[in-house]
Formats: sequence, structure tokens, C-alpha cells
Amino acid sequence: MPAKRIAMRKIRDVLRLKLDARLSIRQISASTKVSVGAIQKLLQKAQALNLTWPLPDSLTDEQLAQLFYPEADTRASSRYQVPDWAAVHQELKRKGITKQLLWEEYTQQYPNRCYSYSQFCDRYLHWNKQQRRSMRQLHKAGEKCFIDYCGQTVPIICQSTGEVRHAQVFVAVLGASNYTYAEATESQSLPDWLQSHVRAFEFFGGTPEMLIPDNLRSGVSKACRYDPELNPSYQQVAEHYQVAVMPARPYKPKDKAKAEVGVQVVERWILARLRHHSFFSLAELNQCIRALLEELNQKPFKQLPGNRKEAFEKLDRPALKPLPCTPYRYVAIKQVKVNIDYHIQYEHHHYSVPHQYVGERLELHAGERLIQLYYRQQLVASHPRKRYPGITTDESHMPKRHQKHQQWTPGRLKRWASAIGPDTLQWVSERMEEKAHPEQAYRLCLGLLSLSRQYPAQRLNTSCKLANQEGLVKLRQIKSILASNRDQLSEQEDGNPCLPQDHENIRGPHTFH
Repeated sequence: MPAKRIAMRKIRDVLRLKLDARLSIRQISASTKVSVGAIQKLLQKAQALNLTWPLPDSLTDEQLAQLFYPEADTRASSRYQVPDWAAVHQELKRKGITKQLLWEEYTQQYPNRCYSYSQFCDRYLHWNKQQRRSMRQLHKAGEKCFIDYCGQTVPIICQSTGEVRHAQVFVAVLGASNYTYAEATESQSLPDWLQSHVRAFEFFGGTPEMLIPDNLRSGVSKACRYDPELNPSYQQVAEHYQVAVMPARPYKPKDKAKAEVGVQVVERWILARLRHHSFFSLAELNQCIRALLEELNQKPFKQLPGNRKEAFEKLDRPALKPLPCTPYRYVAIKQVKVNIDYHIQYEHHHYSVPHQYVGERLELHAGERLIQLYYRQQLVASHPRKRYPGITTDESHMPKRHQKHQQWTPGRLKRWASAIGPDTLQWVSERMEEKAHPEQAYRLCLGLLSLSRQYPAQRLNTSCKLANQEGLVKLRQIKSILASNRDQLSEQEDGNPCLPQDHENIRGPHTFH
């Protein structure tokens, strides 16, 4: 503040210390915090006015100041112009805006009725503490988006069955403007959670710098106060939209106060107004939510000027980053282990990977049309996605010795087994059905069928009959039957069934009276 303005407020003290206490100019400066030059000018003016101490009792501070500075605004300090603290609070949300800059603009507007910088900061801090808790954090424009689900759900009735499902309500709130987005989803599952983010970004028309979600399992795999572990798919969303994810600390509601208030506002002004309505589809519910959402964002603030829509247009919209050219498409990510047959399983279908990765853990990315497998961030296999049980094998993934098996098919093996006998066909068919995919049983079936080169077809078929009756599934068990000639014994017993015997050493019913 100019030296002239400072000296005006302390004229009486300067005169008293000089004329009565006889202090030096530097001692007066140290006591009153007025510059040496301003004191010298004031004392020269006092000498010209022939002022002595004590001053007349009728001389007020305003009259005294008028003697020294006839052209100055001599109104008392109690009439300082109080800044519009709500407007100051809103301006501080803009990037690059500081209290120093706002104070300088304030002093230019009210040069003779303004607070000092320290007074300005102290009174703003005092005002800010008196506001509601959600305003205590200062959020920069375009910086943060707070995300959560409402605790309240909305029932949706199935028209055909009358079954009632409960839709979840997703809420996203921008930190600076409180601009709110809400929608209903089938569940809080990962696909619904991620696609709600995509639609929220489209509603805002851009992306913030940071996302502040709750520690929902869909977004945070492992909650931790210091180092939370994000879901891999959520990380993909963050990378696609170039945003940072900063989950709120567990049991720290102040970290996501905006989301808490946003959820409360949505429950009060949207869901409460829909409580008497019956909905028969998710689209119908979202249509009603969108209409009430527009009304909510245009509802005036109680303690701040304007409304959410106006604040968004003024603060957040200019600061948001543009959306990418293509929206994010959900990709399921999970860890899978490569089976000994160099295949992995996803949704009842098996996909091959190079055989050298047997026993390793890979990261599977399941898109809408493509299955991709990564090992240490390197793509090792890619297949078209199949939505039915079966097997997809790339020949280049097979060992050389297994590629010879590729010429065999389940049909070819069954035709060979059928030529030997029906019991052999039954045994071979059951072994292939037991496996996750038939190729796993090829070696076992070929081992059995090759026994036809060593034994007659009739004996092999009889051995398979015994195996089927006794539940024998090992090849060595059938070989044991053939080696012990048990199959021939079985044929003899079938041709000569045992008859009741009559012998003197055999006791009959008459023995047991």
C-alpha cells in the first residue's frame, strides 16, 4: 500500500512520538512501521502548520488527516469496502489465479477503502471457515471429478415376468463447478462402472485431470490408504483418456466430500421425486433422470452466485481436456495360467498360445471381438473371440511332434473304434468327452486302437466291454485284461453259465432249521 496512505492512519502517533517522546525518526519508523520518508514529509508539514503537542481535543483524526492531505479520502478505516468473498472463492478456482492478484485488483477498485494484503487473506480465511464443510477444499477448474454410487436404488419391473430388479445410480461431480452427472445401470459390475465413466465424459464434453473414485471393488482391486491397487481395466480407461486416478482413502469421507454431497443432492432432487413412479426398463428410468438432471444443474446455489450449469460453463468447460477421437471400449482383463496342452480357457472356450509358455501366467485381454494374450507386456497370441464351448488352436503354437496329431480328428478316431466294435467305440467316445477338448484324449485313444495290431478285434472289443462295465479308464488296465486273457475267460463264462451243483458236501436249506 502507498506510504502516503499508511502515514494517514498514524499521523497522531507520529506527532506524539516526535513532539512529546522526542524519539528519532528511525525509532518512530520502527515503532509505527511507517517509512522514514513518509515520517519526514509529515513532520515538515506539521512544522509548516505550527502544530504542537498536545493537539487540541476538538481536532478529530479525520480533521487532522485533512490538514495534511486535503485531497485524500479521509473516511475512517471502519468503512473499508468488504470484498465479495463468494466471488473471490469462485475466482480462486481458476487456473493461475492467486489471492495476491485478487487483492491487487481489489485495491485498484477501492484505493482508499481497502484492506492490506494480510487483512485480505485473514478475512477470506475467516469467511471460508464459516461456510459449509464441502467448501473447505479449494478445487481448481478442470482438475478433479469425484465419482460414487448412490446408496439408494431404483426398482425396475420386468413386464413379462413381473420380476423386480434394482438399478444402481452412478454419480460424477466436477470439483470446481459442482456440475453433476447421474445415470442408472444394471449393476455396479466392472463393465457398467467403466461405461458409466465413458458416458460421463461425453456429458461433460471433456476429461478432467484426476478422477477421485471411492474404493469400489470394480475400480480398486486392493484398497490401501497409501498405495491402492487399481483394477487393470480401470487403468486402461485412465490411459485411454489421459487422466490420473486418485482413489479416496478408506474411511476418509472428506477425501470425496464432493461425491458425498453430489450423491445426497441426486437422492434428494432426483430419486426422491421418482419414488412414486414405476419403471419397466432401464432406458425409461434414464430418460427421467436426464430430464431432472438438467433441472438440478440449473438450480441456483444457496451460498454462491449462479448455478452449477453457469459455473461449469465459466470454470470447468474451458479447462477440460478434449475427448479422444474414439471412445473407450470395454476390455475384460484377467490372469490366466497356460495348461499343459498349451491352451488357456476363457468362458468355456480354449485358445492356444505358443507351447513354450506352458505353466506360465499370462494376462488375457478379452475385447468385443478379439482375445489377446500378453506375457510381461508382450503380445504372444491373438484369436477371434468365440462365444461357444470349443477349442481354437494355431498350428504354429504346437510342438513339432504335436503337429502330426493335427491330421487326426475325433471323427476319424471314432470310425476306427467303430470298425473294431461297439464297446470300443463307447470307451473311446467317453474318454474324449471327459477332456476339456478332445485333443487331450488323442494319445490315449491312439494307444488303445493300436492294440488292434497285436490282438484280434474281438478280444479288444471284449476287453473294452469289461472296462466299460467296471469303469476302467486307464490304458494299462485294458492291457492287463488282454495280457491275463481275462477277456477270453469272460467269453467262456458267457457261453457256459454256471448251473446249480448237487454234491454231498454241499449243504442245502434243510441243514438250517
